[in-house]
Amino acid sequence: MDRVSSASNIFPTGRDDITGQFGLIWQVLKEPLIVPALKMLVVVCLGMSIMLFIERVYMGIVIVFVKLFGKNPNKMYKWEPMKDDIEVGNSAYPMVLVQIPMYNEKEVYQLSIGAACGLSWPSDRIIIQVLDDSTDPAIKSLVELECQRWASKGINIKYEIRDNRKGYKAGALKEGMKHSYVKQCDYVAIFDADFQPEPNYLWRTIPFLVHNPEIALVQARWKFVNSDECLMTRMQEMSLDYHFTVEQEVGSATYAFFGFNGTAGVWRISAVNEAGGWKDRTTVEDMDLAVRASLKGWKFVYVGDLKVKNELPSTFKAYRYQQHRWSCGPANLFKKMAIEIVKNKKVSLWKKCYVIYSFFFVRKIVAHIVTFVFYCVVLPSTVLVPEVSVPKWGAVYIPSIVTLLNAVGTPRSLHLMVFWILFENVMSLHRTKATFIGLLEIGRVNEWVVTEKLGDALKGKLPAKATKKPRIRIRERLHLLELCAGAYLFFCGCYDFAFGKNRYYIFLYLQSIAFFIAGFGYIGTVVPNS
Repeated sequence: MDRVSSASNIFPTGRDDITGQFGLIWQVLKEPLIVPALKMLVVVCLGMSIMLFIERVYMGIVIVFVKLFGKNPNKMYKWEPMKDDIEVGNSAYPMVLVQIPMYNEKEVYQLSIGAACGLSWPSDRIIIQVLDDSTDPAIKSLVELECQRWASKGINIKYEIRDNRKGYKAGALKEGMKHSYVKQCDYVAIFDADFQPEPNYLWRTIPFLVHNPEIALVQARWKFVNSDECLMTRMQEMSLDYHFTVEQEVGSATYAFFGFNGTAGVWRISAVNEAGGWKDRTTVEDMDLAVRASLKGWKFVYVGDLKVKNELPSTFKAYRYQQHRWSCGPANLFKKMAIEIVKNKKVSLWKKCYVIYSFFFVRKIVAHIVTFVFYCVVLPSTVLVPEVSVPKWGAVYIPSIVTLLNAVGTPRSLHLMVFWILFENVMSLHRTKATFIGLLEIGRVNEWVVTEKLGDALKGKLPAKATKKPRIRIRERLHLLELCAGAYLFFCGCYDFAFGKNRYYIFLYLQSIAFFIAGFGYIGTVVPNS
């Protein structure tokens, strides 16, 4: 018995020694290193929070004035409907090129081609150009057959392919502009493979370009046909509605500059050429072209009441890839163009400040970093280091106001605000990672993964989809970064519950659950593997 009891005492002693060693190391490092570092991070994060807060309040004030005083594009610029001219006939209408870049778009190719071919415009003054980069021979055959079917109906449609995917979408668009028949075109409308413009789209947009020679781009708003498919698509709708309702409107109304969304827009071809054409140096070729055209003095117009239907990514995998591209690309472009913007002499100092500080720095860099670093790292860490505190205005008031201002774009989803906050914090992990990859130009900086489409825009709601039993592959469902973040937040929540005084544990528990749900892949639409 003595031998057993003495052996049993060894293990607790060993565990106590290890715990004591960790505690001793923690105490040794805490005062000289951890506390000062955490205090510095708190100050930096509070500064970024104030920057974001001022930006959101400013945008809110401007959009209120825009709405109150009716500062819409039709009043700011000359707009008259296109009219027939008996003497010159259809030659009175400008020649329009419609480009549809696609890559293995089996689910939606018919949808996009059909919508483009259904655009109302004189048939001899429009060219539909399908730029097919598909690598699947079966899909290529289907797309080519669809183009032939529309051609047999009298539509002027061109099916164009190339022998490589260099430059991805930018490369395809650039190659498409090299064809001889493009030289006769004045304007180019671009639609991604899941976009469905209404028949009157060109009648609404082209007059801005015809009557205002200083305008290079007319951008329409996106309308999400599958926003009610799952909770993840509702969250995306809330984020993107703010972008279209506020950011694009403010940019168009005040500075005549905003980022081209890559689709659902019409460009003046001469402006594209003057800006240097399409470049594939980043994964945001659309934003790159917009910034370069703006630096040449061109203006942009956003028509918020003209909506083009499209599909949101409804699988978590597709959304993560998309957000990586959308976060990494702008940061990388900012690094490449900041000096060029500063040195530019064709635009005003105020506009340069707006592009560098507001458009790029605050929205594309600060917003991502502060969301993750402050609310998912620094704030939880203060629970473990009570010597460091965050003022209530920085921990509660500012984020609450910013959240309310962000949510105004989608009033129908205000009751989902808590879920949206937690989901945005989860996604901020990948956005922050992608932002640093873009700034440092490392790793996946030029990775381009085409956003997977499920064809919901064509099929409508599919209740049957939920009845399918997907074959789950654990490796595909587990996301280690989210699980690690969730574990850290849960640990901090438990520590705060036991020893803390700030009662952050309610937020920490909820946020950790959100990370765990994402980490185990229980978010978005689950697509069967077979």
